[in-house]
Amino acid sequence: MTSEFLRGRVALVTGGGSGIGRACAVALAAAGATVHVVDLDGGSAAAVARALGGRARGALAHTADLSDPGAIETLPDAVDILVNSAGLQHVAPLTEFPPERFTLIQQVMVTAPFLLLRRVLPHMYGARWGRVVNISSVHGLRASAFKSAYVAAKHGLEGLSKVTALEGAPYGVTSNCISPGYVRTPLVEAQIEAQAAAHGISPGDVLSEVLLARSAIKRLIEPEDVAAAALWLCGPHTGHLTGASLPLDGGWGAN
Repeated sequence: MTSEFLRGRVALVTGGGSGIGRACAVALAAAGATVHVVDLDGGSAAAVARALGGRARGALAHTADLSDPGAIETLPDAVDILVNSAGLQHVAPLTEFPPERFTLIQQVMVTAPFLLLRRVLPHMYGARWGRVVNISSVHGLRASAFKSAYVAAKHGLEGLSKVTALEGAPYGVTSNCISPGYVRTPLVEAQIEAQAAAHGISPGDVLSEVLLARSAIKRLIEPEDVAAAALWLCGPHTGHLTGASLPLDGGWGAN
């Protein structure tokens, strides 16, 4: 791939203010795309856009609460690449899981991608080219106890991605999931702290004995590794790769 093979393309990345979303925004911009950085934290989105060169270099920040359909309607629709990365987590037994928290997680991680697809697919169809990259999780393919909302949402995102692939195929639009294991993000780092407190063990032991117990590779995935896979899915040699889920899970699925 040439260094700026996405020049002239427009990307929208949700959750772009930190973690995987930020890494994806950086990678897409480096490949020449104009990037709309969307995040609930407008300050973080603006900081990423500034780091990418701001409006002069084709990076723009948007503050949006993805649980609000009205906020989604304010986002750009002339988009060639959609990266659905925004997410949140809550850990609790089913019998104690707050229903409002369950609903919120579905709104942000399933309904918002659906509404964004409705918004941007007409442009992709008209251009006869588009790339949808959904940041799923190993939990889109596997389950863990106490994560009912997250597991349900990621399974839903996997299904939505496949439907998008089938409907988009005649128009040159591909849709795929990247399904990583535990990535070094603020979300996971917060989980490590919570698990260490809950189990009375060190953060290092949480990694080896809890989070990475089923992973063959005993280290966290870096956000840049996920972003590299997302960038590859937008490249010139992946036009026939659609409806798939790439498991960047350190061998979790093989165990």
